[in-house]
Amino acid sequence: MIVGASVLQLPAILKAKEMGLYVGVADYNPQAIGIQYADEFFNASTMDEDAVLSAALKFKPNGIMTLATDMPMRGVAKVSEKLGLHSISYDTAFKATDKFEMIKAFKAHDVASPWFFTVDSLEELKALESQMSYPCIMKPTDNAGSHGVVLAHDFDELLQSYEYSRASARHGRVIIEEYLQGNEVSVEVMVVDGKVNILQITDKLTTGAPHFVEMGHSQPSRHPLETQKAIKDLAAQACNAVGIDQGPAHVEMMVTERGPVMIELGARMGGDNITTALVPLSTGIDMVKATIDVALGNTPDIEPKCQCGSAIRYLEAPEGVIASITGVEEAKQMPHVKDVIMTKAVGDPSTPIYCSNDRIGSVITQAATAEEAVKACEIAMKLIKIEIK
Repeated sequence: MIVGASVLQLPAILKAKEMGLYVGVADYNPQAIGIQYADEFFNASTMDEDAVLSAALKFKPNGIMTLATDMPMRGVAKVSEKLGLHSISYDTAFKATDKFEMIKAFKAHDVASPWFFTVDSLEELKALESQMSYPCIMKPTDNAGSHGVVLAHDFDELLQSYEYSRASARHGRVIIEEYLQGNEVSVEVMVVDGKVNILQITDKLTTGAPHFVEMGHSQPSRHPLETQKAIKDLAAQACNAVGIDQGPAHVEMMVTERGPVMIELGARMGGDNITTALVPLSTGIDMVKATIDVALGNTPDIEPKCQCGSAIRYLEAPEGVIASITGVEEAKQMPHVKDVIMTKAVGDPSTPIYCSNDRIGSVITQAATAEEAVKACEIAMKLIKIEIK
């Protein structure tokens, strides 16, 4: 059973069918793109744990998973505990989907992480004025995709941004934490029988302040080997701190002057095509299949098959309405280009990049090295012309 049937979960649905499995999906949207490829559909919100459990009790899966989104992991864990399936515990799922519980677990296990405060009201924020240092980050405790993330340089900016950040918090709580400066990376992990296996380190490109939306990724990391070892060690410590004992994890951290420091993690495969496209292109590891195998209680194949470079770069355009998009087919024919994905079409608005949903499309490449893969992305992107009116 796959929780979610959107374009984000589509790779898992297709892979499960390719593996010869009988697939049920749960989604609140009866028009979700993945439904047509599944065997059974259950109209249940991925955020509604009880609805997902109800669907699972009818479907009786041998394994359950989601892909690329955090909150559905609570439903996955709830079903797994009820039916005795192979997944993380509900307690771990909660820690991995609530930034407050997560950072508390990091502090309890001496995992390098930022200072933090949590706030449930404007009054609580005002009471913390004398304890703040700047710049600092404010974000919801229970959202992802850069929703509600802001950078504040003083207390006035915190006050002015509070409602913006709180509006993206499902339960009204925001977290304020140290602004980590350096180079952001993510670590793609598969935990098998309690052992943390590092599959790849991803170098990340973001918009920077104030919203830090990811605009590109490349593999393998170009950090020195000594730094990479520290990154891997911290990823393993973070997974153990929240209790991830099986299945995938996507671990985000900042490489600072004092070494790698945790940002956050997800107890699931990473989104943004990192684990569905870049990991297979750079390592030959089919991470989607491995995740399905773990969910079914099988031993996954996580042995690298190649050592290549892979990259993705995201498209943006000036503000307005998209009047035309040309050059996509030409870009697809360029050397090293594996895919060009347009997520917006003619007639759609082009907006400033405040969150991942604002990006217009992407180019995915594979080459001998990460540097060559990034260069191939940039060359292909120049062929894509987006006219704005």
